[in-house]
Amino acid sequence: MNTNFTPGPSQLYFTVEDHVRTAFKEGIPSLSHRSKKFETIYREATDGLRELLSLPADYQLYFTGSATEIWERIIQNLVEEKSHHLVNGSFSKRFFEIAQQVGKKAEKSEVAFGKGFGEQIQINNNTELIAVTHNETSTGVSMPLNAIYKLKEAHPEALLAVDAVSSLPFPDFNYNLLDTVFFSVQKAFGLPAGLGVWMVNEKCIAKAELLLNKGLSIGSYHNIPSLQAHAVKYQTPETPNVLSIYLLSKVVEDMLRRGISTIRKETEYKATLLYQALENHSLVKPFVQEKVIQSKTVIVADCGDHTERITKHLQTKGMHPGSGYGSFKKSQLRFANFPTHSKEHYELLVDSLKEIV
Repeated sequence: MNTNFTPGPSQLYFTVEDHVRTAFKEGIPSLSHRSKKFETIYREATDGLRELLSLPADYQLYFTGSATEIWERIIQNLVEEKSHHLVNGSFSKRFFEIAQQVGKKAEKSEVAFGKGFGEQIQINNNTELIAVTHNETSTGVSMPLNAIYKLKEAHPEALLAVDAVSSLPFPDFNYNLLDTVFFSVQKAFGLPAGLGVWMVNEKCIAKAELLLNKGLSIGSYHNIPSLQAHAVKYQTPETPNVLSIYLLSKVVEDMLRRGISTIRKETEYKATLLYQALENHSLVKPFVQEKVIQSKTVIVADCGDHTERITKHLQTKGMHPGSGYGSFKKSQLRFANFPTHSKEHYELLVDSLKEIV
């Protein structure tokens, strides 16, 4: 059996195949999105996520085509003039670039790939939104939760947006200190690509309505007022990816039975196992050296000239690592550590790495 360690699309959650069979038997892929059955699916997916993630009551959940779409929707709906972006990798940089492309006065604090942000992050007081990538998929850097919360403490009037694409459901966020959080399903939720999940609080809804009342463009069918008007009826503005929403509801149900505390403990265990193996290896090392910012869900190995040989060796064992991102494509490997990757998967991975000398 092959194991896909690429950080997205990644290994499917082990129950997905059975859920797909059931979905086709029940006609889910051709289900009307204006039917009572779809409303039930929408409600089960959102109620399950509320329980799994411990979302406050004032948070609303919307479905989009992808997390990439959500980047743009956040800027359109929540920024009149100025946003500030913490950039430490390719995906946080893309969020910043999208803000520029839609005509906002985007500013950034930027550090080298593989590095974290220091204590002194200079953000202007008139900033409307601060954009943070909790887990930078391209580099394996994770921003400590306390550092994220300090941004809100220092700038309480600004909305705080958190990209959690490759980390949820692992982080135990205090959502009362965040304003909007989002992810896509093809990473840690172990589903086929094609669905983004956008979570917003009442402050975000109010800001979007304020901009709309000013006569500003905040997008069309997927602006917050439209999404919200449909969400309260467990519907979407357009024909959505009904199958993916159904599968998400079922996988979340499976995760709830498994227990979020168990998922988090297993994630910690697997990450510790692999980081120790990399630190003790003669040929490879962790790319992120500072332990406090090492991602638990996307672990990046510096492999240098040995990248191709290591990849081929792992592939003979049925394991498929992700290549490095961008300029690191030929010198690094990335390993997803998601709920579908079992402890046994990681123990075999570590044993196989030890064979390479």
